[in-house]
Amino acid sequence: MSERILVTGGAGYIGSHILVELAKAGHRPVVLDNLATGNAAAVAQAGLLAGMEIPLWRGDVRSAATLRRIFETWRRAGDPIRQVIHLAGMKSVPESMAAPLQYYDVNLHGSTNLVRAMLAYDARHLVFSSSATVYGAPARLPIRETAALSPCTPYGHSKRAVEQMLADVCNARADFRATVLRYFNPVGAHPSGRIGEAPAAPSSNLFPCIAQVATGLRPHLVVFGRDYPTRDGTAVRDYLHVSDLALGHVKALCGDRPGGGWRALNLGTGQGSTVMELLDAFERQAHAHIPYVTAQRRPGDVAELWADVALAEQELGWRATRSLDQMCRDGWRWQASHPDGYKEPRR
Repeated sequence: MSERILVTGGAGYIGSHILVELAKAGHRPVVLDNLATGNAAAVAQAGLLAGMEIPLWRGDVRSAATLRRIFETWRRAGDPIRQVIHLAGMKSVPESMAAPLQYYDVNLHGSTNLVRAMLAYDARHLVFSSSATVYGAPARLPIRETAALSPCTPYGHSKRAVEQMLADVCNARADFRATVLRYFNPVGAHPSGRIGEAPAAPSSNLFPCIAQVATGLRPHLVVFGRDYPTRDGTAVRDYLHVSDLALGHVKALCGDRPGGGWRALNLGTGQGSTVMELLDAFERQAHAHIPYVTAQRRPGDVAELWADVALAEQELGWRATRSLDQMCRDGWRWQASHPDGYKEPRR
């Protein structure tokens, strides 16, 4: 069933890939993004890949007036928004430690504002971009959705707070549905090399840091912690291809299923890789040596995180299919041709 889908934060890294997958599935996305970290060019490129023009509204999810205008516009056009994919928010663990109030304001207040607008305009399903950080340091691996939630950082706490808010709304409103996607570590880029990760500021995420060393934008990689109780002393994470993740969001849309309810699903590969294993895979695909230095562990980082993905496969019919080598190959294709992000690419 083809629908008009609002994607908040759709001009960002993950959002732009979701736009492509939505169009492939026959949907008609519209984007709300304040472009603080997103890029209008990402939406334009996603539209070219999708073969359609994707409307972009520049605005903040915390603005009730902006949300009203978007929902009202499409309702008057006879193409009402019934489902929303909500990605807008702040997502840096280190930054959240320094600016916790900002994280609660943007992530929690923005989400509450969005749900209020959805209820006013009869949009009854929200797919929420949560994070594996809500689990904190897990007691056992792989992590199931039933595991205790014990986030270690303000970023994780803000995501957990949104999850709880959505559960409470679903309990109060039998006609409202929320699908919470707790995803692990997205990396890579679209296989075309036309959209990818383009941090607006120096990134603390591992993959773009590796890629920027390979293109000469950084002198070396900083590996935080070589003393974890893992097979090579570096942290283990569940890396998944951003296109697999994007497809998971589209699969989570409800179609014409009636009724409400809250559910949480892990999106990952179900396998953990160390920092050094990711680094080795990238060196193979880029045919480059990546120098690195070791530093102390960062506050809030845990030793190992990887997902049990059985529930997503059961409920969504979704499973990540791309390998670590493919993640690195596609990510390098993007970075090599777009070292400056969405500025003029190299030929």
